[in-house]
Amino acid sequence: MTSSEIQESWRLYKQHADARARDRLIQHFAYLVKITAGRVISNLPPSLERDDLVSAGILGLIKAVDQFDLTRQVKFETYAIALIRGAILEMLREDDWVPRSIRERVKQLERTYMHLEVQLGRPATEAEVAAALEMEPEDFQKLLLETGRTSLLSLEDILVGSDGNEKLHLADVIQDETNLPSLEAEMHERQRILGRSIDRLPERERLVIALYYYEGLTFKEIGKILSISESRVYQLHTQAVLRLRGYLQRDTELFQ
Repeated sequence: MTSSEIQESWRLYKQHADARARDRLIQHFAYLVKITAGRVISNLPPSLERDDLVSAGILGLIKAVDQFDLTRQVKFETYAIALIRGAILEMLREDDWVPRSIRERVKQLERTYMHLEVQLGRPATEAEVAAALEMEPEDFQKLLLETGRTSLLSLEDILVGSDGNEKLHLADVIQDETNLPSLEAEMHERQRILGRSIDRLPERERLVIALYYYEGLTFKEIGKILSISESRVYQLHTQAVLRLRGYLQRDTELFQ
């Protein structure tokens, strides 16, 4: 569809609940599902196939079309990718295929990053984290790469509830589903906390987060922009999310 046809389809669906316009929008933006499924995780377990990711992603796309608010200054593609990725991650979490050893490794890394930042008064460098873990720099780099590629470590899946049940999803802070003043104020506060947390990241990690989650680029594309390898982007992303998990968990009172 042309841009004018897309706008007209949005108008018909949102103003007149036109089911055919809704179907046209879903079909037009279906390409986002395939792209996002390929970005979410590179190494699928034997029990899952890429079609499983696509099926979950389609549900996320449908939800995005139904909930998208045309009055907000948000690109639909940005909003849809967040919901698509979230739906895929939710399906993978329910399958619970990530080994306990990997989950424990993520927790250990997260604790180490936060402990060092409190101790140093600034984000720890990779060399400092490696030293704290009593690892050689090369082994630490390998650990970051393996953790990022094999776990569900993502900004869309950051625990913020002290009981482990409350989650903050990126889509939640991109757009609210209601116009209630109280919920609107809470959403602005979530946006402020997330923005403040991202601002605390080292510059290169902050740039990776912006390019991946808000610009929708792949790790390979980000690597070309930053003139680094795709593997290095994985490492920077892993470190950024580990730091953000720690930052956001300290603001749990907003989500109780």
